[in-house]
Amino acid sequence: MIILHKNVVGASEASLNAFTTKAKRAAGLRGSVSVLLTNSRELRVLNRQFRGKDKPTDVLSFPSEVVSARRFVGDVAISVEIAAQNAKRLGHSTADEVKILILHGLLHLAGYDHEADHGEMARIEEGLRHNLGLPIGLITRSGADGKRLNRSVSISKPQREKAAAGRARSRPAPRASR
Repeated sequence: MIILHKNVVGASEASLNAFTTKAKRAAGLRGSVSVLLTNSRELRVLNRQFRGKDKPTDVLSFPSEVVSARRFVGDVAISVEIAAQNAKRLGHSTADEVKILILHGLLHLAGYDHEADHGEMARIEEGLRHNLGLPIGLITRSGADGKRLNRSVSISKPQREKAAAGRARSRPAPRASR
């Protein structure tokens, strides 16, 4: 499911949903995934809340902690603003950049971690990127032009628990709302 808090130039909600379904299947994921497309301010808040880093990033992944009969895989949050900046620097569309970030986030939900897997995620992402008709992949291009692009991050369960414990000590627990 795509949640549009910020529109993506060159892509509709339906086309991004269709891509997410195709990429999810290619990544070997079964179950539902939510993809939030938003602004850098919201990604900064999430990055600070869950990772303790007070800066925006392009993509965050939140693997599900609960296995249910309908199987919710997790959430991916993307800054459309940072995606647009990276797309411009790399010479492709914002829509393609958002798709690259969706694929990257889905691979994190599938359990891959490019910071610790000795290139496994990079190889898989590169192959899937090619199969899905996307330009250069997120891991491959890091540092390709001598400049570091915003990096993606998967929020692990221990990191979420640590952040939650810190929040619980510092302020009252948030209430769920619909």
